[in-house]
Amino acid sequence: MWTMLSSLRWKLTFLYLLAAIGLVGLMGIGTYLLIDRYFQQTTDLALQYKMASEFRILGLTAPTELAQAESTWLQNNSRAVLQATPTTRVPTDDKESGSHGDDRESDSDDDDDDSDESDSEEYLENDHGYDADLAAIFVVSLDENGNPILIPNTISPPIVNDPTIVANALQAGYDLRTVEVPGKGRIRLLTYRTGTKVPALLQTGRLLADQVRALNQYLVFLAILGSSATIFLVFVSWWLAGRSLGPAQKAWDQQQTFVSNASHELRTPLTLIRATADYGLRSQPKGEQSQLLTDILNECDYMDHLVDDLLLLSRLDAHRLKMELEPVAISDLFSETVRQVSKLAQAGNISIETDSANGLVRADRVRLRQVLLILLDNALRFTPAGGSIRLSARPAGKWVQIEVADSGRGIDPKHLPHLFDRFYQVAAPENDASRSNGLGLSIAKRLIEAQGGSIRIDSTLGKGTHVQVSLPSALQLARHATRNEE
Repeated sequence: MWTMLSSLRWKLTFLYLLAAIGLVGLMGIGTYLLIDRYFQQTTDLALQYKMASEFRILGLTAPTELAQAESTWLQNNSRAVLQATPTTRVPTDDKESGSHGDDRESDSDDDDDDSDESDSEEYLENDHGYDADLAAIFVVSLDENGNPILIPNTISPPIVNDPTIVANALQAGYDLRTVEVPGKGRIRLLTYRTGTKVPALLQTGRLLADQVRALNQYLVFLAILGSSATIFLVFVSWWLAGRSLGPAQKAWDQQQTFVSNASHELRTPLTLIRATADYGLRSQPKGEQSQLLTDILNECDYMDHLVDDLLLLSRLDAHRLKMELEPVAISDLFSETVRQVSKLAQAGNISIETDSANGLVRADRVRLRQVLLILLDNALRFTPAGGSIRLSARPAGKWVQIEVADSGRGIDPKHLPHLFDRFYQVAAPENDASRSNGLGLSIAKRLIEAQGGSIRIDSTLGKGTHVQVSLPSALQLARHATRNEE
């Protein structure tokens, strides 16, 4: 159970981390797309505003959409573009001036100078604002063939000679697209038909290199932020998974404590009951009461075995069972185990054969023998008289595979996924008088896993059952250690 909770915590951590990374990724991508969209809308609006200005300079009527774009630009731009207006001068009346005419004229000249200086400063300020917003836009006048005829710019802009742009602008009235120019990068171009022969087309454009650079820098920032956030989210996800599994872990710990305490507490009364029944059986060796006392002794043996199994599982779940791992010769272990169950096999007229018993495993000898006894006990219970059980072992790379195969009745496939579940039992044969608590295979699986191995069961109805145990090879481990020392 502890292993299951640990595995579940890792899975929850992965799910939390995946969800968090997905959310952060969506936010980052969404922000990137919003910035890119903002750049494009701002650029298109500036191109339209510049195009409207060029129409007015040529004395042409700007199309409706350009006039609307011009209005929107002026509303959105916090620095209004200065429109030149003539200054109104009020002539001075000498008659009304009287003797102070000269003084007023002098004062008027001073005021005019101050006013001109103020107007000049205001114009320069607004003109500076105008340049800051629109200086990146270039303007090109084109003829009907798309050849430039007038370039009203202080610098030479990139010339995009694309017949598709010209044809589309002449047919639809305008063309707006982003093009790639070698050596210049991406350029946003707006081309309008003027309705005159010269120029036939007006084109405004803007290099997008600075915007692309800003977006690339933002991507680098997102990558750095995402890496840092991932490390942080790993710890947060692990903590959240622990919090989520906290109640289950607490309940499991309480259950383990209860099983351990209950098992210990049951030992004393079981010992007393057994001692009393044994004494009564010796005092009254015959009669009906003696049979009852014999039943009590059998139940005490069953309960004692069950308590031992529960304690063992409790220690395995809590990782408190220490494994004395050492090289174990399979041949010696087979001989010892077969000798121990040989009387039971003879009583059931079942033969036990040992094929190849090669291999040296790294395992706990006592616990591995316990596993083999569990497997042989199951094989003896489900193999009919006249059947056989075969033990074998063979090296397989870094592992040694131990196999226990019987010629019994086999197991229904529906039971196979549950054979290692606690207290799960397959119906025993009718002639089997022994009792099982359904913990044997669960204990075998946990003992093998505690030694770094694995166990699997295959079975076919009417043909028998095949159990395979894989454990680390002691020879391979020794060779690996020797190479490391060299």
